[in-house]
Amino acid sequence: MEKRCAVLLAAGEGKRMGGRGSKVLCQVLFRPLIRWVYDNCAGAGIEDICVIVGKNSEDVLRELPQGTHTALQEQRLGTGHAVLQAKAFLEERRDWDVLVANGDAPFLFPRLIQGAWEAHRAGQNAMTVISARVEDPAGYGRILRDGEGVRAIVEERDADDAQKAVREINAGCCWFRGGDLLEALEELTPQNVQGELYLTDALGILREKGRRVGAWDAGDPRVVLGANDRRQLAGLNAIAREMVFDRLYDQGVDIPVTDGVMIDPRARIAPGARILPGTVIRGETAVGRDSVIGPNSWLEDSTLGEGCLIQASYILGSTLEDRVQIGPFSRVRPGCRIGAGVKIGNFVEVKNSVLGPGTKSAHLTYIGDADVGAGVNFGCGVCIANYDGVKKHRTTIGDGVFLGCNTNLIAPVKLGDGAYTAAGTTVTRDVPEDALCIGRPRQTVLPDRARDYRKPGK
Repeated sequence: MEKRCAVLLAAGEGKRMGGRGSKVLCQVLFRPLIRWVYDNCAGAGIEDICVIVGKNSEDVLRELPQGTHTALQEQRLGTGHAVLQAKAFLEERRDWDVLVANGDAPFLFPRLIQGAWEAHRAGQNAMTVISARVEDPAGYGRILRDGEGVRAIVEERDADDAQKAVREINAGCCWFRGGDLLEALEELTPQNVQGELYLTDALGILREKGRRVGAWDAGDPRVVLGANDRRQLAGLNAIAREMVFDRLYDQGVDIPVTDGVMIDPRARIAPGARILPGTVIRGETAVGRDSVIGPNSWLEDSTLGEGCLIQASYILGSTLEDRVQIGPFSRVRPGCRIGAGVKIGNFVEVKNSVLGPGTKSAHLTYIGDADVGAGVNFGCGVCIANYDGVKKHRTTIGDGVFLGCNTNLIAPVKLGDGAYTAAGTTVTRDVPEDALCIGRPRQTVLPDRARDYRKPGK
């Protein structure tokens, strides 16, 4: 396959967004716009990508894969000027095909990138504009065709009535032959009062040189969509959200009511799973068959087995095996592995721990930095004191251990298989197998003391 690369324009400040960072860092379904575009290019097989960034671009760089080529546009002097900042990158790839795309166009999907490139090669074009036909073209540059080629791109403000009636518009993305792009960039001149260099002017330059310029209709009006303000960004989120729902419906996932449901497109949800209102699923999360998530739950970068039930709880960076039940109002923090059939009830927090199959913690418990065996029972109010103010320590709990209500385990400590702790016990030393540990003051009863305490003046 011929070599291909991409230049992504990501130097915009996005002042109308109201934030302090770059516009391309605004998120659509939890992913920055620039990562949508970058990943779409990678999905189309484009591995060499140069991102044009602006000043104070550290946050943008953190969102890009390590080793990504970048070029700095210190002054924003138009799209042509932005691409010129990648001149060194392009010179090394003069014989390649180059995709130039906006960094805020999340719906330039891999299939569209590939289709446009195939048309670019088949037409032997110097430049191929990606276009779309829309019901309302107002505000967009119109594609004026000349037979199979493109005669011009006319911006809205420069179009006459006949040209404004054209519904084929410029999507803001183009394929170029690398050498032709470099030639055109050298000849760009400002043709506007802003003194900016527009990449679309490359079309006229190449035509004057007798080079062929074509347009490829993407057949999907979403390809033109970007975000210049928060309202448009909300629109992108709504479209992306519906796209995910449509895919999941086709795969047999049950989302009976979509109110408050947001699902990252990277999430994998098996057929038969049910997603209830108010649920948010982020990152590289996988949900097994017949699991029920929600209402009002949050899953992030976690893997859930089959038949799990998560109610009004947070699961972060953890793995749950089959038939795990969690909630309501509990949190599993990163680094946990929860065994099959585990039940975690209300107001329980688990952190960086392993829980064996069949273990139960019904309510009001903290399990931190622990290796817990199978069939363990945590009574109400059990707390593992894993932090001494300087270091964190692990606790080991064997199979079949029974922890009475309000037991405190002062880590590091180990409880053998079958050990019991009495309610209110504080464990500071290891407990052998099958032993009963009672670590609390002996009860003292003072007759009539309560009555005396209630007397006036006390």
